[in-house]
Amino acid sequence: MPSSRTLLAAATLAMASTASVAQAANEVNIYSYRQAFLIQPLLEEFSKDTGIQVNLVTGGNGLLERLEHEGRNSPADILLTAEIGPLYDATEKGLVSAVQSDELNASIPQHYRDPEGRWFGLTARSRIVYASKDRVVEGELTRYEDLADPKWKGRICTRSGKHTYNLSLIASVVAHHDEAYAEQWLEGVKANLARKPQGNDRSQVKAVMEGVCDLALGNSYYFGKMLTNDKQPEQKEWAQSVNLVFPNQADRGAHMNISGAAVTQHAPNRDNAIKLIEFLASEKAQTIYAEANSEFPVRPGTPNSALIDEYMGNFKGDEINLNELGPLRTVASRLVDKVGFDN
Repeated sequence: MPSSRTLLAAATLAMASTASVAQAANEVNIYSYRQAFLIQPLLEEFSKDTGIQVNLVTGGNGLLERLEHEGRNSPADILLTAEIGPLYDATEKGLVSAVQSDELNASIPQHYRDPEGRWFGLTARSRIVYASKDRVVEGELTRYEDLADPKWKGRICTRSGKHTYNLSLIASVVAHHDEAYAEQWLEGVKANLARKPQGNDRSQVKAVMEGVCDLALGNSYYFGKMLTNDKQPEQKEWAQSVNLVFPNQADRGAHMNISGAAVTQHAPNRDNAIKLIEFLASEKAQTIYAEANSEFPVRPGTPNSALIDEYMGNFKGDEINLNELGPLRTVASRLVDKVGFDN
């Protein structure tokens, strides 16, 4: 018969195990490509509303590899990304799982979520053209296709063609035309570059202000970030030197991309993960997103921030499902190399 000391030890172990399970059930773990300061206010609101603790791991590179290496032992419940690329790659690698949520399906338009529920868009942005107020007449450029027109020779700036933002744009050109057209278009854009592709999106706008080029490709939300950057007030001048062009308003609409989330394949806190993604798609969280990050809410009916409404208003966005662009990103990357875009 077990001694009283043995029974006490067993009871203590059982209590500790129960406490550990309870603690695990009251948390959710995120692997995030998005910087902490961009999403921390939202995570704090979620914890305040639900009592669920959010543990955040951020990283610019290597999160997919880490998730793949950890396998079933991964603590990650959610993969949070700043762009469609990693979501598509994670889906192809089998690192995320399908979620059936009526709430998410109702909150997020079809073209901003995976048809099988393996990823969900949380915010949207457009890949637009920043045009010099002084040297480009409004209406002079109206389509992405126009960027290959020889009239713009030596007048365009962009970051690397291999950057994930540009790969998605090029993939959309392939999707709406074909690979042969996209190659010819990319050669035309390359011929019109004012300098070797370099820097980030904000530095392209700076180059427009400095007269290095007259047109620049960049994501829409950087405009709001530059206008409100009190730590680097010179960026306000960059933003004020350009007009914003949302291309293809007469046909397919401006190219759109997302930040998004997926539940991992082996999420230990799956229910909490779904709750958090549903919260991030709620009107409350979408409003916070819009105000804090100058991004477009994906939830229909959620207003843009006042700043974005003032400068961007209503525009037509491309409604192609981003899942269709996933496999075409490889094609886009190959075309960038083939035409020597970055050389």
